[in-house]
Amino acid sequence: MPLRLGLPFALAAAPAAADCRLALALALDVSRSVDAADFVVQTEGLAIALEAPDIRRAFFSTAGDVALAIYQWSGEDHQEVILDWTLVSAPADLDPVAVRLRALPPPERALNTALGRGLGFGLGLMARAPPCTRRVIDVSGDGRNNAGPSPERIYAAGGWDGITVNALAIGAHELDIENYFFGTVIRGPGAFVERAARHTDFPHAIRRKLFRELTDMLSLNAPERRQKS
Repeated sequence: MPLRLGLPFALAAAPAAADCRLALALALDVSRSVDAADFVVQTEGLAIALEAPDIRRAFFSTAGDVALAIYQWSGEDHQEVILDWTLVSAPADLDPVAVRLRALPPPERALNTALGRGLGFGLGLMARAPPCTRRVIDVSGDGRNNAGPSPERIYAAGGWDGITVNALAIGAHELDIENYFFGTVIRGPGAFVERAARHTDFPHAIRRKLFRELTDMLSLNAPERRQKS
């Protein structure tokens, strides 16, 4: 999977005014632990979530627009923008996004889990986001960093002020992955970890997570671990 920083897939020009309440970048894990079936579960699950009436209402639950971007990450030099920064100004703006997600091919190569590089790529993407009140990177993954710099090193390099990183920890492949994401990945005001016990639980987990992020249901206190059910 080649590194591509700016695919020409944007529904509207990035907003120039300061009426954007949230810049939300969704980061999807496509490393070698994500097989073709898992990939379809992720892309279809996200597409269904963006089509769901409650999620569409959540985009407009608070005054101000939402700018959305989506990218995939895997090996050290393999990150790909799926949706460049797009202003969602009406529910119908999400229809082409769902179509795009369903048309994505599975990864061509099985690569390591360069989670740190994936976060660093998100930081660069966020640097050219439209001016929004809140900036959130929503990263999903099913394994620990095993290639390239760790998330701790990426964070130590700086530049993360004002950015919240939330996580969706997918179980089944590695033990205690939720605690790893809680202790290593999430950061910023109200950051939290959502949990999917296995890849088949991803559609429900991403829907819960999006609803919480879009409706500003975030604590401004310490980072929070979602309670296991």
